[in-house]
Amino acid sequence: MSVAEDTIVRNRALQTEWYGEPLGDRVRPLLGRLGMSQSGLAGVLGLSAPMLSQLMSGQRAKISNPAVLHRLMAVEDLVAGPGFDALSPAGIQSRLEEIKAEPAATTSGMRVAVSGRVPAGPVPAGPEGAAERAGGRGAAEGAGDRAGGRGAAEQARLVQALLREVASAAEIEAAAGLIAGRFPELAEVLRVYGAGRTSEAEAHFARTVLKQTPDDRAAMP
Repeated sequence: MSVAEDTIVRNRALQTEWYGEPLGDRVRPLLGRLGMSQSGLAGVLGLSAPMLSQLMSGQRAKISNPAVLHRLMAVEDLVAGPGFDALSPAGIQSRLEEIKAEPAATTSGMRVAVSGRVPAGPVPAGPEGAAERAGGRGAAEGAGDRAGGRGAAEQARLVQALLREVASAAEIEAAAGLIAGRFPELAEVLRVYGAGRTSEAEAHFARTVLKQTPDDRAAMP
């Protein structure tokens, strides 16, 4: 085996450890479902086309920017969602543009989602901003509800990205095993966010942090 081939084998093994499977195996199904080229998806993720190609081929191992991983998981959620097949090409493109414009989730965003408070800072324009400027309590509550509805997936991805940036899935599983006897709930957090699917992390975040029931989530617009 040549040095280049050995590097690719090693990088694919590292990707499996860090991301659950080689990045090529994660990305290719997205390209097929979206009907996109590698270059098009790279633009959505915020990568150059050559960089995405190198990650997919195993020439590079790690996604160095957490925002890129955040967007990749958002695209995976879009494609895996129950309403994806009903979307028109224009609808898919619109959603991809939204994902492309998203920064990585921030801790300030988490505080909005968890507390339900309207964030401090410039008041938004339009009807919602007018209601807020008028001091309407209902507007603030409505904004909190919407943040909570959107927040579970976004904040779950943030926690996933953080854990997967500092440790591999195998390391997280090992850490969870060490503490499971004394701290089972903490071990569950490590397993769900460090090695589980985004949908599992989203449900856990909504249940434990946002205090939403499955019926609450189903009723979200």
